[in-house]
Amino acid sequence: MNSTAHEDQVAAVFARVLGIGADQVTDELRYNTIPQWDSIAHMSVIAALEETFGVMIDMDEVIDMSSVGKAREILRKHGAAL
Repeated sequence: MNSTAHEDQVAAVFARVLGIGADQVTDELRYNTIPQWDSIAHMSVIAALEETFGVMIDMDEVIDMSSVGKAREILRKHGAAL
């Protein structure tokens, strides 16, 4: 899968878990800036990203994942080809 497809997969995970349109998912979308992305949804996003990309995200990263862009950065650190 090419880089763009993986990036779209990140957006698709956020859109599916948060129940929002993929067009609303940008790297600037931040935790707690929309009602759908609360603390419960945050853990669901983490679980979905771990499952989709086959990674384990540690607690410090869970806390640090404050935006979609930060999620991409964390996934790259774990070797996800984004």
